[in-house]
Amino acid sequence: MERDPAVLKKVSVSLPFGLGSAEWEADQTERHAAWSLYVELVTRISIQPLGQEEGIFREALDSLYSLFETTREILKEAGPGVGASHNSVGGIAIAVLNQGLRPFVTKWHPSLEVWETQRPDGVSSKEHEKQWSEEPELRKELEVLGKELNKYAQALAQVAGVEN
Repeated sequence: MERDPAVLKKVSVSLPFGLGSAEWEADQTERHAAWSLYVELVTRISIQPLGQEEGIFREALDSLYSLFETTREILKEAGPGVGASHNSVGGIAIAVLNQGLRPFVTKWHPSLEVWETQRPDGVSSKEHEKQWSEEPELRKELEVLGKELNKYAQALAQVAGVEN
């Protein structure tokens, strides 16, 4: 598939989760996919800092988990033009899911689910989460994950050609 040089945009991005950096000429298909991924990412609770008295972890984890389906749909709709190599929107998105989000979600989703089954009647989800011995660790790891996802958002913004 030949690319029209008039729609190529050279990008050089720093990647999250220790994935290094990437540099290539992104075409309109990749830029459009990057924009769609960017919008999905920055409008979620999962990348916003979760203050001590704000939100509940279940909502944050569900939001993170939903990024898998959303990303799959965006990449499938965009087609093979988004690529699967390290130097492509598709490859970066897949790596972020598999190397960044998947380890976090597979660690915390089941642990939180076990704790949730122990919630007594009359105790809110938020209060029950506060009583969880793993709450401080999850909060800390969620903050670190949010910073990495912000790096991803910056890279997507750069590919899409928007200011972040």
